[in-house]
Amino acid sequence: MKKQHFINKLFALVVLAGVVTSCGSSENSKGALGSDVASQAYVTPGEHDDFYAFMSGGFSGQISVYGLPSGRLFRVIPVFSQDPEKGYGYNEETKPMLETSFGFVPWDDAHHPELSQTNGVPDGRWIFINGNNTPRIARIDLKTFETAEIIEIPNSGGNHSSPFTTENSEYIVAGTRFSVPFPQKDVAIDTYKENFKGTLSFISVAEDGDMDVAFQVLLPGYDYDLAHAGKGKSHGWMFFTSYNTEEEHTLLEVNASQRDKDYIAAINWKKAEEYMAQGKFKEMPASYVDNHYDESKQMAFSETRNTVKVLIPSECPGLVYFLPTPKSPHGVDVDPTGEFIVGNGKLSSDMSIHSFDKMIKAIEGEKFETTIDGIPVLQYEEVLSGIVAQPGLGPLHTEFDGKGNAYTSFFISSEIVKWNLETKEVLDRVPAYYSIGHLMIPGGDSKKPWGKYVVALNKITKDRFLPTGPELTQSAQLYDISGEKMKLILDFPTIGEPHYAQGIAAELIAPNSLKYYKLEDNNHPQAIKSPNDSRIERDGNIVRVYMGAIRSHFTVDNLEGIKVGDKVYFHITNLEQDWDVPHGFSVMGANNAELLIMPGQTETLLWEPQREGVYPFYCTDFCSALHQEMQGYARVSAKGATTELKWSLDE
Repeated sequence: MKKQHFINKLFALVVLAGVVTSCGSSENSKGALGSDVASQAYVTPGEHDDFYAFMSGGFSGQISVYGLPSGRLFRVIPVFSQDPEKGYGYNEETKPMLETSFGFVPWDDAHHPELSQTNGVPDGRWIFINGNNTPRIARIDLKTFETAEIIEIPNSGGNHSSPFTTENSEYIVAGTRFSVPFPQKDVAIDTYKENFKGTLSFISVAEDGDMDVAFQVLLPGYDYDLAHAGKGKSHGWMFFTSYNTEEEHTLLEVNASQRDKDYIAAINWKKAEEYMAQGKFKEMPASYVDNHYDESKQMAFSETRNTVKVLIPSECPGLVYFLPTPKSPHGVDVDPTGEFIVGNGKLSSDMSIHSFDKMIKAIEGEKFETTIDGIPVLQYEEVLSGIVAQPGLGPLHTEFDGKGNAYTSFFISSEIVKWNLETKEVLDRVPAYYSIGHLMIPGGDSKKPWGKYVVALNKITKDRFLPTGPELTQSAQLYDISGEKMKLILDFPTIGEPHYAQGIAAELIAPNSLKYYKLEDNNHPQAIKSPNDSRIERDGNIVRVYMGAIRSHFTVDNLEGIKVGDKVYFHITNLEQDWDVPHGFSVMGANNAELLIMPGQTETLLWEPQREGVYPFYCTDFCSALHQEMQGYARVSAKGATTELKWSLDE
């Protein structure tokens, strides 16, 4: 028996090896192991990538920026989390960016980057991203690759279906993943069906990018998962997936999977604007914070707001409709023409594709199954464009190549499937090897995709890269989709837990990149414009040091007269006017972070010395051959000492 068991095991291993060898020899799975395809992702030194890829950092709270096709990491943009590399959230100028109605919150869970659009095409002005845990939306200025605004979303819990933009960035939307009591109050959790509601927020975006909560739509207490805007013929509509239409509050993996179908919520935001103009909204109390960075003053400011306008569907006919969708859908995606609305249940073996034209016809013909809280539920068959039969297991997210094809990620069967929008025929499939979540085609959710590549964002990537302890890096995979068949050409690791990503042609961003801040435009109240403006001032126990940084010295490098118990503000202006010459600043005993100061910029570090002594400070960013010499000393005397407050440079 033992001998037979050994033979059986050996046979199984031989068969498995044959399968692996066979798969490895195929065109699709050879992938990045083949030199011919590897060369397609290689960008020679001195050459630039064709695309920027902006990837969510997930639980890092940040955005990472990669080049495509090289997969090279260019930088990490601090958004919701403090960043000691750049001093974001630590220096006095950016601390206000992380203020909320809950106080200072220096972390969040960032899932979905979304580029601003003009006429339905990414335009390279801004990229938005959601904070999932403390509901927030951030706007990043793509001239500087710095966070310009963060607005909190009231009446929300789990800002997941966010921040998807309309065709001309009129609005970005934010749906609550977790319904919560409305208004928020102390109630028993088992009164969920009576007290919990969902809100879908429409945040207006002004010409200069300034965001505001324009209105919210009050919906039943479901979980709202993802969203996408209509485009072309469906411009003026926004679509949200929902699950837990059972309105349960415990063990949702069982209790929220009882019904055969959940819903896509279709919001007519053009109709919402009409109702807003007619005053049909209710002004509701709410506490939320809007933080914005003033580029001229080079500092952030916070503003607390106390009301929000709410539209109630039962009082606003034609505002919302529900489209039945196989249960537990995740993504909802609209093709470049605006006709096909793709939203599929994660537990469904088929994919149900909705038709916008049929939806409008069903609305006009009042083809309703029922009404929920004043919201008509359209008949499933009346809005169905067709079904993609058995394409894979666990459909999550779909993007488009602009050539009439769709690409869907399948989490359970770990693959990308290409299918035709008109015929619903499966055209190609490639393995992602590990559990794929979202996928991204540059411009793939817009009216004009750059249909050259698709990026798979994988969740579980055991043995893909060198081991790094209990936690392994996660993998992105780049596929060439320019031909009829998808071809893997690159694997590269990503930071944090990548969820969604957005890609855009480099030519729309690179020419507008800011090279340095002009000193004459620096209106920071503590800026200096030349070394001659350097000084040190005391007001009680507040000491302000006005310092310049220029290769390769600080224009105050010896300080005396500081005392234990003082609050010392180092206001440092980088006096360079040249591209890519930042200076850093750190002082021994500081309990926050360094400063990283761009040319022409002013930043402030608060230092509270705890004991007497002489403490060095230095430049933390390598700036010249004499970078090591860029240093100084701060003398700290006892509290109550009579040491003269003075500074010096070169005696």
